Amino acid sequence: MGTPEFAVETLQALVENEYNVVAVVTQPDKPVGRHQTEMQPSAVKLYALEKNIPVLQPVKMKDPEFVETLRTYRSNLQVVVAFRMLPEVVWAMPEYGTFNVHAALLPQYRGAAPINWAVINGEKQTGVTTFFLDHDIDTGRIIKKKTFDIPDEADVEYVYDGLMHLGAQLCLETLETIIAADGHPDTVEQNDSSLFTLHSSLKPAPKIFKETCEIIWTKPAKQVYDFVRGLSPYPGAWTTLVAPDGKETVLKIYKTHKTGRAGQTPGSIAVTGKSLYISADDEWLEITELQMAGKKRMMARDFLNGMKQIEFYRVK
Repeated sequence: MGTPEFAVETLQALVENEYNVVAVVTQPDKPVGRHQTEMQPSAVKLYALEKNIPVLQPVKMKDPEFVETLRTYRSNLQVVVAFRMLPEVVWAMPEYGTFNVHAALLPQYRGAAPINWAVINGEKQTGVTTFFLDHDIDTGRIIKKKTFDIPDEADVEYVYDGLMHLGAQLCLETLETIIAADGHPDTVEQNDSSLFTLHSSLKPAPKIFKETCEIIWTKPAKQVYDFVRGLSPYPGAWTTLVAPDGKETVLKIYKTHKTGRAGQTPGSIAVTGKSLYISADDEWLEITELQMAGKKRMMARDFLNGMKQIEFYRVK
C-alpha cells in the first residue's frame, strides 16, 4: 500500500526478490493540467501495471466493496509505505498483520513529513523504522530500525533518496524476521525507556503547507540555512522580495551558504560582485540558488544579471 516514488523502491524490492505481491493499493488517479481534464496515476500504480499486479484504488478505505475485494486476495501480510491512515478492518485483516516503513527513527518524527522536519531541525542523523500498525498514527510496536547520516550540506532530495533505498532494504529484512518468527517477531513498544535519551522530547513531523515554508529572517542564520535545505527542492522555502517602491514579489530560495560574517537588520540585502547576501538575525547568508515567481530556478549570479540595484530591495 503506497502512492509516491518513495514507495515504488520497496515494491520493486519485493517483486525482484520474488515475494508474491498479490495486489497493490494506491490513491485514485488525480486530475492534472490546466483544465484538470487529464488523470495522472500514482507512481506505485504505474509500476504495478508494468508488472501485471492488480491495483485497487479506493476513495474511502472503509468502503465495504473495497474491504471485501481486499479480503479475496487472502494476503498473509500487508506492507505500507507513504500511504494514508488505515482503519482497523484493513490493518488487522492479514494473519501476520500490517507493517509500515516510516522514514524516521520512531518515536521521533511521527507524521506526514518526517524527512523535511529532520533536516529543518538540523538533525545529524535520521533513519527508517518498521512497525506494526495499530489504532494511532505511527505509534505501533517497532520491529526494526536502520540509521542514516545527514551531512550538513545535504538537502531533502539527498535524504529522501537515501531513505528510499534504505527503506526497501529494511522492508526485506523485516519480512524475513516476521516469516522466521511465524508472524510474531520480537518488538519494542514506542514508550520503552530505551528509545529515549536523557532530556529527549518527541519532535513531530506534521504535514507541510505553503505558509509553513515562509522564511523568518529574524531567526539565527543556522536555523534559516537548515530551513531552506529542509524544503529544497520541494516544496521550496519562500520569502517576499520588496522593491523600493513597495512592490512585492515571491522569491523561492533553494540553496544558501553560511558566511560567518556578522549581519545587519534581518532581511537586509547586499551584493558583492556576483554574490547575493541576505541577513538573518546574526549573520549574512549567501543565496546561491533561487527562483522568482513566474521564472525558472536559477543561480544567484544569473538573477543578479537581470536585477538592477537589488541592494536597495529587502525581504520580509
